[in-house]
Amino acid sequence: MGRIAQLAGAVALTAMTASLSQLSHAADDLYDVLALALENDPTLRQAEATYRANRENMIQSRASLLPSLNATGNTTRSTFGPSNEVRGINQFTGQLQVQPAHSFKPGVNNHGWGLNLGQSIVDLAQWYGFQSARAADKAAAVNLAAQEQDLIMRVSMAYFDVLRARDLLDTNIQEEEAALRSLDQTRQREEVGLVAITDVYDAQAAYDLARNTTIIQQDQLRSSYEALEAITGQPHPEIKPLDAEFPIVNADGALIEWENQAKDSSLAIAAAKFTLDSQEKNLKARKSDHLPTIALAGNFTHSVSDPLFQPGIGFAVGGGAFDRTSLALNLTIPLYNGGAVNSRRRAAEYNVIAAKESLEFTERQLTQNIRNAYRRVNTDVKVVEQRNQSILSAQTALEATELGAEVGTRNIVEVLRARENLYRALRSYADARYTYILDSLFLKQTAGILTPQDVIELNEWLNEN
Repeated sequence: MGRIAQLAGAVALTAMTASLSQLSHAADDLYDVLALALENDPTLRQAEATYRANRENMIQSRASLLPSLNATGNTTRSTFGPSNEVRGINQFTGQLQVQPAHSFKPGVNNHGWGLNLGQSIVDLAQWYGFQSARAADKAAAVNLAAQEQDLIMRVSMAYFDVLRARDLLDTNIQEEEAALRSLDQTRQREEVGLVAITDVYDAQAAYDLARNTTIIQQDQLRSSYEALEAITGQPHPEIKPLDAEFPIVNADGALIEWENQAKDSSLAIAAAKFTLDSQEKNLKARKSDHLPTIALAGNFTHSVSDPLFQPGIGFAVGGGAFDRTSLALNLTIPLYNGGAVNSRRRAAEYNVIAAKESLEFTERQLTQNIRNAYRRVNTDVKVVEQRNQSILSAQTALEATELGAEVGTRNIVEVLRARENLYRALRSYADARYTYILDSLFLKQTAGILTPQDVIELNEWLNEN
């Protein structure tokens, strides 16, 4: 688990912020967006607050093993006397003695204070309970680190979704302008009798479709900007685009290397193992509920009481200050508690089984996810290459079709279809490049090795607007 602890620390919130704050760069690039997200993202702040709140459970569990010291204090005022005035002869003096009726004014004041010390000596249930809480805290820390990696992915997805939407909008605008030029040219040719009116209708339909697509894409771009703003809490009207020369390469290393890396570094696996350890320690605690416990108890009390006046005697007796101490070892042997002890033990056994199955499922899912992610990255490389080639083919086809239309061997419908193929290829190529970037980051996240350094390296391929 040492490797996992180091990895969790590498993606810790403070380390991430420090890595980013050391760099000087222009505003609205991936660096600043991530730095703002680290400070302002509600999801991450909620996860951190939840982790810190749950961490108090470990501190509370540890408190049961430490000494406890309590201070007590008391004060009492007592009054006494007959309900009615009493007259009688004092047996010692022979004189008439009058005892007034009860009054709240005269009385006796008693007060005192004390200290109570308690210390558990032998209590295996509390000890294993603390060990269980400590393992659960480690699982929570790993989950928090996973949330920080997830933030890197969410920021990257939102950032590149903006770039994706912007590229698509630019392409749609170009297609719309080309369709408009084609419509104008077709109208002119129809006016001089070179083409039929149906060609004008076809060109008009192509332009209307392109215009409609542009309107939709403009709304999509605004939505992408708002999604980015929702993470950082600030608007980003302009962000840096991706360099056209950004390298599209296969994933480093062989698949088996990524599988081994994922098994060693996966935060999901680490969290599942810590959770299983926590449940196993909790089971030991519940089995220890039947065992005797030994505790040390110490006590010191100081009490002060006023003398008590005896009416029949004629003078006060008692009163004064007193101290008392005690030190004891208490042995407690649980015998029967309505079956609750056995029930808690059985519940703990089922929780262990559930944690084992969760670990098994996480390991299987990790294998599946890392293989799929690795395969997607390498597939994306081929897709980007093929879509780049499709642009060249579509451009050549469009030029040939336009030339054929000029000499009368092709019609306007074929030209429109060829132009549509070209702009579809341009959109597909742009979309494939951003998909490759996000799939590459997801591969590292799945393996548990996604860090701010990956963002730093990626940001080097972002150009000034």
